[in-house]
Amino acid sequence: MPDTTADIGIIGGSGLYNLPELTSVRSVRVPTPFGEASEELTLGVLGGRKLAFLPRHGRGHRLSPTHIPYRANIYALKSIGVRQVISLSAVGSLREEYAPGHLVIPDQLVDRTRGSRASSFFTDGIVAHVPFASPFCDRLRPLASQAAMAAGATTHQGGVYCCMEGPQFSTRSESELYRAWGADVIGMTAAPEAHLAREAELCYVTVAMVTDYDCWRPGDETVTADAVAAVMARNVELARATIAALVHAVDTAAECSCQHALANAILTDLRHGHCAVQAKEALLIGKYLPGSAASTSPAAPRLLPSGHAPSASG
Repeated sequence: MPDTTADIGIIGGSGLYNLPELTSVRSVRVPTPFGEASEELTLGVLGGRKLAFLPRHGRGHRLSPTHIPYRANIYALKSIGVRQVISLSAVGSLREEYAPGHLVIPDQLVDRTRGSRASSFFTDGIVAHVPFASPFCDRLRPLASQAAMAAGATTHQGGVYCCMEGPQFSTRSESELYRAWGADVIGMTAAPEAHLAREAELCYVTVAMVTDYDCWRPGDETVTADAVAAVMARNVELARATIAALVHAVDTAAECSCQHALANAILTDLRHGHCAVQAKEALLIGKYLPGSAASTSPAAPRLLPSGHAPSASG
């Protein structure tokens, strides 16, 4: 039976819909209680590491930022054993020094989405408040910066990622407002993706690829989708080289506070019989249930071969 697990998840953003560098490639659909993921997962090996690649917008870029199934995506990666997630994201720059073609490894996040995206796994009788002061993994961020520089990119370590709803780009007034708040780049997908990764106790880092100057810069033309796509096309090889270097640098066995984010976050008393833990929640909190050892793992998910749609509930 083929191996259907992975250690590292790669979520590809605009312009990055596959990783041709993968070997031993196979595709699987992973049923989730939150519906289907954006696309089937592509499993393979890169640099001796087992990876799962998922194009965030689906192949052919058919899902807008608002309609991406974020919960299904993160849940699917968690269910096949992924512990660390590398996200690629196209962003606009809100700073002169963050030029198109540069890579940014943000360390902070401002969520300006409008509440239409489900931002938590816990909605059915379990309350959990995970720490989120550092929304991107403090262990992976330095490694991502080093990998980007090793790939030859002009790299900025740190920065505030402002996540807007979209799908429209900013107005000039909005762009100036975000600049006044201290935001450095603007995108449409880091929230709730980062929130859900923390609830799933996954280490999560974003490699943000600057494509434009949004619309604040005097004398610049208004940002357009085709202009963004053109810059992304030029940056795809740089992004792939960064991923290869980062995957090589990541210690897949390393422990991290991200992987224990729920340890002191669950307020619901799980000892009482009235607290019904659903199967979907057991994947996330199984090790914290009464009578379970810290090393207890939920049962492996049932995977479906490529081309077979899963039956999902919820």
